Amino acid sequence: MHPEIRQAGPGICPICGMALEPEMPSLEDEDDPELIDFGRRFRWTLPLTAAVFVLAMFGHRVAPGLAPAARSWVELALSAPVVLWAGWPFLARCVRSIRTLTPNMWTLIGIGVSMAFAYSVVATVAPQAFPAAFHEHGRVGVYFEAAAVIVSLTLLGQLMELRARGRTSAALKSLLALAPKTARRVREDGGEEDVPLAHVHVGDRLRVRPGERVPVDGEVLEGRSNVDESMLTGEPVPVPKTPGERVVGGTQNGTGALLMRADQVGSRTVLAQIVQLVAQAQRSRAPMQRLADRVARWFVIGVLLTAVATFFAWGWFGPPPSWTHGLLAAVSVLIIACPCALGLATPMSIMVATGRAARSGVLFRDAEAIEALPRADVLVVDKTGTLTEGRPAVREVIAAEGASEDDVLRLAASLDQASEHPLAEAIVAEARRRGLALAHAEEFESSTGIGVRGRVDGRDVVLGNRALMAQAGIATQALDAAAEAARGEGGSVVLVGVDGRAAGMVVLADPLRAGAAQTLQGLRASGLRVVMASGDGETTARSVAAGLGIDEVHGEVRPEDKVGIVRALQAQGRRVAMAGDGINDAPALAAADVGIAMGTGTDVAISSAQVTLVGGDLRGLLRARRIATEAVRNMKQNLGFALVYNALGVPLAAGVLYPATGLLLSPMAAALAMSLSSVSVIGNALRLGAKDRAAQRPEPPARAA
Repeated sequence: MHPEIRQAGPGICPICGMALEPEMPSLEDEDDPELIDFGRRFRWTLPLTAAVFVLAMFGHRVAPGLAPAARSWVELALSAPVVLWAGWPFLARCVRSIRTLTPNMWTLIGIGVSMAFAYSVVATVAPQAFPAAFHEHGRVGVYFEAAAVIVSLTLLGQLMELRARGRTSAALKSLLALAPKTARRVREDGGEEDVPLAHVHVGDRLRVRPGERVPVDGEVLEGRSNVDESMLTGEPVPVPKTPGERVVGGTQNGTGALLMRADQVGSRTVLAQIVQLVAQAQRSRAPMQRLADRVARWFVIGVLLTAVATFFAWGWFGPPPSWTHGLLAAVSVLIIACPCALGLATPMSIMVATGRAARSGVLFRDAEAIEALPRADVLVVDKTGTLTEGRPAVREVIAAEGASEDDVLRLAASLDQASEHPLAEAIVAEARRRGLALAHAEEFESSTGIGVRGRVDGRDVVLGNRALMAQAGIATQALDAAAEAARGEGGSVVLVGVDGRAAGMVVLADPLRAGAAQTLQGLRASGLRVVMASGDGETTARSVAAGLGIDEVHGEVRPEDKVGIVRALQAQGRRVAMAGDGINDAPALAAADVGIAMGTGTDVAISSAQVTLVGGDLRGLLRARRIATEAVRNMKQNLGFALVYNALGVPLAAGVLYPATGLLLSPMAAALAMSLSSVSVIGNALRLGAKDRAAQRPEPPARAA
């Protein structure tokens, strides 16, 4: 359960004493060895527990001829297998926690059961060692039934908990199930064969038939179809796929047949990386839980001291038989205060929430991101590739006096061949569409966020915004009017300088992402203040922002400027979320309280972010914020329940109501309450996944009139 504890096989966490979770669940129906073991111990000893309970409670009726002292020996014989065999795992964990000085839930359970059982054994074997006050009804009072029932109820609670915890890996298993077990490979001779997915290599041609899942990531070579990519984006509308389009392993093909080339296989596929990220996030520890862990450790020590104080308080000041009451109250305190619910409070919520988010196209890098996202009150958002599609196209080329459009475009595209920026790709694509012969660029140098420079055909070429032109000493006044007009229409302007003079400019247009305006409206409604920071010119940035209802805009910003914007907002006491997709966004993503990367962006941006929107759709941010908000609320509910439960349970078990009501909680009732508290926390966490399933449930058909 603790992410820092790792071992090769199943076992027990030395910190909390709970069963370790597998890093990666398997699709095979593997049986949980602990579940099997506890189930066997519970079934075989339950009849013995029932027998000792009946004998202890109703012995004078069911066995009237049995002497009281002999009845104690019978109860010892019946309860010994329950405590010493069925309860052995609990006792062993208790000893380990004491030996390693890591008190946990098993410390309390083990000490409580051991006290009740050991006291009863001594009372049976050597009753003469006890004062007369301990003797009643012909024998010293024994509590074998309490020890046995506590063990059986704890086993029952563990069985319920293990089954419920098994359901939290359902999200990962559902993701693993998206990948088909085989792929249909097309051989060089044109024949086809089904091969295991592990035998697919980069460059293989694969046939994806109607209704099948795409086996790996790659590019469509032939055919047309609609592919359901909801596992990436959370959106149910199928996406048209034609030759040249990218497809992702695990997505569902529609009614058309596709021939594709495998580009990413094995652990490099998008699906495999999603599964790894989800598994990593589920193993992470939320800040809220780290606090709970520290509280739990001192809480156990406090409970042990409370149990000792309870025992002596009853013994010295309680009604006769005072020491017997003291023993029962001390055992009840130890059992009911078990911090199991406190330890489970947030891990269960995190596991369910991260799985639910992954099914919606959102990846949280760790539990801390889930806590941080709902607290953000400002969203700094990049324009290109975040608010826009990130696939701009050249709208026009404007040449300065003495230059030609084709020459300006050819030089710009030749230099941009070495750049990965979306604007560069659009310029290169337009030059090739026009059939221009591109040259090799030398001395290529990228100034992140403002442009590139180098030599093409022996000429010094500078390509970028006004800031880069100013650095290069190139005057652009002759182009300013045309550039400003293009920016006013929402175009992105890339200035081109050749041999120290302004040669022209390339105007590109990048369409807004579908639903961007509605998404930003929803984010503002959730309490976020939206700020745009773009490397584009001020006029272009403001034109795009106006169409999206964004009032605060920063244009022509460099990477360090974006970091400065984030830092300035943080200095005002704001919690900043930053959304971007490019290398120039990576520093700001890392500086923000929550970095949000578009899954279609660069690896550098994704690795710098805490949240990734797999499909690159900003609408995923609304889903991410909603899921994170619900998860944090769920964690607080679980922690609140666990703390309130203990705040009420411990005094009740200690007997504070006895003077007024004569009520003293039995250890058996305390064990039942302890088990139910853990199960209730898990059940509350599973509600997060239930909401997701309810949202996916189809509406019932309308009743005919």
